[in-house]
Amino acid sequence: MFSRNYPAIFLSVAVLLSLTACANSPTAKNLEQSLAADPQLQNNPVPFGKPQSQQTIPNPNTSTIKLPADFPADIPIYPNAKLEEVKPVNSENKISIRWQSADPSNIITSFYRQQFQAKNWQIVQQPQDDAEGYFSAKLNDLLINVTIVPQTVTQAELNQPQTATKLIIEYSSNSQVTATNPVTPSANPEFIGPVLPNINNLNVVTQPTSEPTNQTETLATQEFTDIQKAPPEWRAHIQDLATLGVLSIEPKTNEFLPDKIITRREYARWLVAANNAMYANNPAKQIRLAATSTQPAFRDILTKDPDFPVIQGLAEAGLIPSALSGDATAVLFRPDAPLTREQLILWKVPLDTRQALPAANLEAVKQTWGFQDAGNIEPKALRAVLADFQNAEQSNIRRVFGYTTLFQPKKPVTRAEASSALWYFGTQGEGISATEALKLKT
Repeated sequence: MFSRNYPAIFLSVAVLLSLTACANSPTAKNLEQSLAADPQLQNNPVPFGKPQSQQTIPNPNTSTIKLPADFPADIPIYPNAKLEEVKPVNSENKISIRWQSADPSNIITSFYRQQFQAKNWQIVQQPQDDAEGYFSAKLNDLLINVTIVPQTVTQAELNQPQTATKLIIEYSSNSQVTATNPVTPSANPEFIGPVLPNINNLNVVTQPTSEPTNQTETLATQEFTDIQKAPPEWRAHIQDLATLGVLSIEPKTNEFLPDKIITRREYARWLVAANNAMYANNPAKQIRLAATSTQPAFRDILTKDPDFPVIQGLAEAGLIPSALSGDATAVLFRPDAPLTREQLILWKVPLDTRQALPAANLEAVKQTWGFQDAGNIEPKALRAVLADFQNAEQSNIRRVFGYTTLFQPKKPVTRAEASSALWYFGTQGEGISATEALKLKT
């Protein structure tokens, strides 16, 4: 049996002896190199039996940025989103966290609607549609703001969606902010929105704790130490209005906080103060403040509210929607809810044109402004948006938001943006700025 293998064995030995004898020859060296181990396999070993296609691929939603250690566990986190930024909001005890997701904005909006309902959050404000929106919700002493903004990816990679959604959550614990829309349990388990309070039970409305201010007092010059934090194009506008004394801040402070979201209450106060200061020498263009003996137009702004004369005055002048202007659904003013872009334009433009707003429809706004999201604008705000376009370079939208093809009507407005809108009243041919009002004042 073994004898049959002798020729092969003798041949192998002969080859080996031949190679050994010629170890220093070029042929032997080439053969040695061909049989040597691949150095790339030594540096980058690949496990046997596991194809490269089955190796672990990093999750695109993973991030090296971490949530704060004290991030409240009650705040819902959208799962399919990448954490991009964590930062404090100005000098307040508030944190802003930004995520990015490839999912459509309507899916994310629906997710937060369901989460707030399931976890018994008190919803102060919620979007009227799912395209984009803003939530303000409260759970015990935790108040959060959730902003959902659709975006377009300009340089999408291969197999990457052309759209994305930016998600921002701002939160603060032990917040002093009070929910503006009292919410009571509903018999309908699908109900997630606020319930209108009983008109005969006004005790459910929380009154502000600040002391009433005398609205007829002469406006005093204000000095803010942080105007330089505002974008350069708005700093002069803020300074002019501060010098004119119309940017009242409650509680009193020397910080303007330009990036802070302005409430409907604050904007109403500034709007009346700015208009009346601009037209201090023209009583016919001033807004009359309401007397405290007047029947309130809103259930959550009673006569004891420090801003009742201002807000009631705007309602009686027909400058804000209310039952007085024929809007039977506007029974709540929601003073501490964030002011949105469409509300800023709706309240301000009538004070620019001083005439009835033009008839408008969705197509007219699309053709003039070219807004991709014109369909998200409230029908009652379309007329103001169209009228603002007719004001050319003095339009509020151009002055505040610059060139844009997205109006984002439900997006909250900052204090700096509101100041830029209030810096000028009037049309392109006839109007007055805060700078000119200061000259007349001196």
